[in-house]
Amino acid sequence: MIQELKKYYGSQFELALLEEINQVGTFMEVPEGQDLMKPGQYIKSIPLLLSGSIKIMRPDGDGDELLLYHIEKGDTCAMTMSCCIGDSKSEIHAVSETDIKLLMVPVGMMEEWSRKYKSWRNFVFSSYHARMMEMLESIDNIAFNNMDERLENYIQNRIILINSKHIYTTHKEIASDLHTSRVVVSRLLKKMEINKKIKLHRSFIEVL
Repeated sequence: MIQELKKYYGSQFELALLEEINQVGTFMEVPEGQDLMKPGQYIKSIPLLLSGSIKIMRPDGDGDELLLYHIEKGDTCAMTMSCCIGDSKSEIHAVSETDIKLLMVPVGMMEEWSRKYKSWRNFVFSSYHARMMEMLESIDNIAFNNMDERLENYIQNRIILINSKHIYTTHKEIASDLHTSRVVVSRLLKKMEINKKIKLHRSFIEVL
């Protein structure tokens, strides 16, 4: 496991910190589509993602959810860290978007490593900054872009995230992420297909 840590975090963390993470971290492999965190749960561990992608969503009072941002390999979740600092309950829903590998680090180590390692402090601050910029992008999408543009941005982000032009998802899942209806998504996807931007298959979307 120390080699995996060096691969994704070796350029950021000191060897001593990597060794401590390796000692206290719990390795997990989680299949696609599994809940990792639900609203209302207390957070006991911080995720360090080694491979795959996690999507972070914010639920509303009606049971719908809005996609806030993704966590990719080498990242962690700023919202999780925020809840750890305040010892508060989670306000997010985290779901594995692909099969993932991650290390879960006890929250008690966060403060200790912040004192001991400058690299960890920088990692925390840069994580906050990166996730904040992604949330601002999501807000801009909602506020300033029409649904056509939001859907195209969503698809472009997905192909970058999964490094493939074949997106295996449902119209219902996309609608949930974009906080709209499945009917609207289906109509706009069909429009994109007519414009030769995508090709719709039974179980996936092919980006042309």
